[in-house]
Parts: sequence; C-alpha cells; structure tokens
Amino acid sequence: MSPLLLLVILLVILALVLLWYAGQRQKILGLPEGRVIYADSRYWKPIEQPFYSAKLGLTGKPDYLVEQHNQLIPVEVKSTYVSQGPYDSHIYQLAAYCLLVKDVFKVRPDFGILHYPNQTYRIDFSDELEAITIGLLQEIRSKEKIRNVQRSHEHPTRCRGCGYYSTCDQRLIKK
Repeated sequence: MSPLLLLVILLVILALVLLWYAGQRQKILGLPEGRVIYADSRYWKPIEQPFYSAKLGLTGKPDYLVEQHNQLIPVEVKSTYVSQGPYDSHIYQLAAYCLLVKDVFKVRPDFGILHYPNQTYRIDFSDELEAITIGLLQEIRSKEKIRNVQRSHEHPTRCRGCGYYSTCDQRLIKK
C-alpha cells in the first residue's frame, strides 16, 4: 500500500471520528440536528454580540441558534434539573429569543428548545405564546419607572442568589 493511500485512509477515518464526536456533543448539549450558526459560548468561538430589536426594546443572547431546513431554532441550556416540566420564566425567556430571531432575521421560529441536564423540551412558538410574551414585555416597560417594587417570590435560595440581596429590605433571610 502506498504511503499516499494510507494517508488518505487515515484522514477519512479521522474525519468520520470527528463527525461522530460533533454529533455526540450536539446531542449532549440538547441541540437539534442542523448547523449551529450562533453560540454564546467561548468554547465554540469568541462570544458574539447580542441580538437587538429596537422595535421590541429587547436585547438578548440565546445559548445557541441552529439552522435546520430554512428554520432558525433558538436553544437555551439551563443548569438546573427539572421534575415537573420547564419553568414558566424559562419558557418566556425562550419566547423572547424567538421574538428577537423573528425581528432580526425576519424568520419566525416555529419552536425553540429548552435543555436541562435531565430533560429537553421543544417549546412551540405559538401565536398565543408570542402575544403573552409581548404583553409581559409591555408590563415590564410600564413598571420600569416604579421606584419601590415588591419582592415577587417566596424562595429563599432564589432570594439569596439575587444581586440585590445585600441591600434588599424584603429579603427572606435576614443577615
């Protein structure tokens, strides 16, 4: 066997192993099949700029954006485990990324993906979810000028992890 033929065979084997590894890695991350066109991860490439919609007054960065059959799919990867389905706040965050994709790329996603360590969910970007998310954005805008906002949870762990914990007079666990 000639050295050139041996080199070609080795390169083909290496290419197949790398393709298999990339597919496995994509499954581990909860990514659907398709081409990753955006990643908010320094492991793939330098961190990209966030998406911005002046119309929505919204800025955001999904963890991944996957192109699949002329469709753009936002993917959000979470580190928490779930037992009863995805959290509402995560669904609305993903829906906000769908809104950004729709406005920035002029392509309306049919769905997005929420990936938790123990479960992956396909979240349909329905007209109803879109309307609710826009309503939530409008509600947030209307409350931006309120100076004294009441705490909106009863979870000590969430409270302790808040960036305002040290100065909040409504924290659940006093120092």
